[in-house]
Amino acid sequence: MPKARKEPTEPMTFPADFVLGSATAAYQIEGAADEDGRGPSIWDTFSRTPGRTWNGDTGDVAADHYHRLEEDLDLMASLGLRAYRFSIAWPRVQPTGRGPANPKGLDFYGRLVDGLLDRGITPVATLYHWDLPQALEDEGGWTNRATAFAFADYARVVGEALGDRVAVWTTLNEPWCSAYLGYGSGAHAPGRTDGAAALTAVHHLNLAHGLAVEQLRAVTTNDPQYSITLNFHVLRGRGHGAEEAVRRIDALANRAFTEPLLRGRYPQDLIEDTAAVTDWAFVQDGDVARIHQPLDLLGVNYYATTAVRLWDGTTPRQNHDGHKDVGGSPWPGSPHVEFLEQPGPHTAMGWNIDPDGLEELLLDLHRQFPGQLLVITENGAAFDDHLSVRPDGTHAVHDPERIDYLRRHLLAAHRALAAGVDLRGYFVWSLMDNFEWGYGYAKRFGIVHVDYETQRRTPKDSALWYRELALTGSIPPPAEPAGPPTLR
Repeated sequence: MPKARKEPTEPMTFPADFVLGSATAAYQIEGAADEDGRGPSIWDTFSRTPGRTWNGDTGDVAADHYHRLEEDLDLMASLGLRAYRFSIAWPRVQPTGRGPANPKGLDFYGRLVDGLLDRGITPVATLYHWDLPQALEDEGGWTNRATAFAFADYARVVGEALGDRVAVWTTLNEPWCSAYLGYGSGAHAPGRTDGAAALTAVHHLNLAHGLAVEQLRAVTTNDPQYSITLNFHVLRGRGHGAEEAVRRIDALANRAFTEPLLRGRYPQDLIEDTAAVTDWAFVQDGDVARIHQPLDLLGVNYYATTAVRLWDGTTPRQNHDGHKDVGGSPWPGSPHVEFLEQPGPHTAMGWNIDPDGLEELLLDLHRQFPGQLLVITENGAAFDDHLSVRPDGTHAVHDPERIDYLRRHLLAAHRALAAGVDLRGYFVWSLMDNFEWGYGYAKRFGIVHVDYETQRRTPKDSALWYRELALTGSIPPPAEPAGPPTLR
């Protein structure tokens, strides 16, 4: 169990240029799934397939952000956000994944970017947060090499439209999830369960990143920064074969991406570990050089740690890897590794709360890749939030567990900064409650509550706490509040 830390008695202040923002993803909040020329994505198909998501929930309406853009922009401004990380829906821009841009789709994102700039909020655009056009999946999706080149063309189209205003371009969000959960475990769209397909998707996603950066550099005009966001697995070895278990899962989860992206090679041990699954013939000459693009920022997503050991082959194998278990495996070539349940406290996702893991991760990345600028692009927690009514009739959500979670992780980030890590910002996940993928609307990560019946937005206490942080740049020491702050 993580050891208790002595609480700081003074406010912890970030550098003046440290960016404090929030993040969302298109399919999780936009809705308007069949409007204004948007084509179907793999998540439309997946979520509309019976048994794939909790309660049969879909993102057809989600948080209706598409129709409530101005309201949501005003909400961001009221919370003092310095930056907003959003994703662009590929099928809203290119309904079949290829061809000319859909003008109404580009217009929506143009209005979003302009609205952010008008409010003094920095736009951070992610090109891909898992909503692959279904037409491309019908041709093989990320197992088809052609998809990487289609993605590069999509990047060029979006870059030509918004490349004079977006400050940071992120190519992919969590390609680990796209590859291993989408094609290996079946927990995410498109719901395939094939280890060889998952590893093929890993490479084609990496290649897509490199090709997209080339295209963006060719068409943007405002000297933006280029990045990718990875969900790093912070591993804890336990008991029998701990060191070997950590090595194998680190190769699949982390180094399958960081090595080609930042060192220009795939790990030899990863190739050897998965030799019985695939021969890696999908890696062609010149691919890794194209993947290995200089990155201005490396996005870091962190929520919890993962505990592993080698399975003894006789006792029931534990599979507490933090991801929805629907029968397939996101760990090709490693069926003899088991994932151990970890002590609490836990979030509503069942994920353990360990802020020290974030500090360790940032320090480790700093040691491995000195000089690489880092930004925390997602960190947050789902809890069982409840809407209440104040005596004056206004609504509130009291979420002290989330405030404590955010505060302790921000303190961990501050410690990493003090230790020399070049950390440039922090984006809380998520701005608002939304469609939580396979869990539908059962889990609430937002700092803003969404009533899905009325679409009313209610800033939770955590949003008001985060607003004070964003406005002052300082993490206050814990205190017994006289009452929740209010928006003015």
